[in-house]
Amino acid sequence: MSNPWIAIGALAVVAVAIPVTMMAVSSLLRPSVPEQGKRTTYESGEVPTGSSRQIKFNIQYYMVALLFVVFDIETVFIFPWTVIYSDAVAAVGMTKALLPMVVFIGILAVGLGWAWRNGAVQWVRSPRATKGADTYE
Repeated sequence: MSNPWIAIGALAVVAVAIPVTMMAVSSLLRPSVPEQGKRTTYESGEVPTGSSRQIKFNIQYYMVALLFVVFDIETVFIFPWTVIYSDAVAAVGMTKALLPMVVFIGILAVGLGWAWRNGAVQWVRSPRATKGADTYE
């Protein structure tokens, strides 16, 4: 019987080789016509003005996206555990089956509490909604 890691290694090699080969072939076959229009920043059809350092982005969009990714990955880990939970309890007992998931959810709860305390999940409110309270600018 062959080692199952050989198949996983072969799959990993193919997964890396195909994109690298495609990028190498496309860089060799594509036409190279450098011109000024290709080197400028594309701003949805608008002519770019000023520096990119002057643009103010609201960091909340990125924080919400990051938190979504973290808690989306959480479901990827919790779902398979819930599928095998009853079999795991029968095989190793309730404590050994439940404790790792309780620790995992506890770590996520601590992370969510930290993010909440630091304002990562608090959206910027309009001045009209806060009735004169200080808001982020």
